[in-house]
Amino acid sequence: MNGDVAAQPMFSAYCPVFQDAVELIGRRWTGAIVRALLTGSNRFGEVLARVPGLSDRLLSERLRELEQAGVVKRTVYPEVPVRIEYDLTEKGRELEAIVGGISAWAEKWLTAAE
Repeated sequence: MNGDVAAQPMFSAYCPVFQDAVELIGRRWTGAIVRALLTGSNRFGEVLARVPGLSDRLLSERLRELEQAGVVKRTVYPEVPVRIEYDLTEKGRELEAIVGGISAWAEKWLTAAE
């Protein structure tokens, strides 16, 4: 071993925690939902309107998954009619840097046509 730290690989070949994170965030529509919540949209209909092509069934399913993972908090206001809001938790807000990084990468390397 020559002691050259730069020659050491930065990542191991496999990490189960990383894999779980990628599978959670990488599910279809999840990134778009998190991005919409980062912009301040927090009502079901607002998120649905900001993500073209997303069905209400899939939005409901993804919000439930994100809530179970502790990324999204659901608040029910007992009004008439009932008002429900979704907000990112601290854990969810920490995804902002990741969403920003993916957005920058996509703008540099991908086009809408691709």
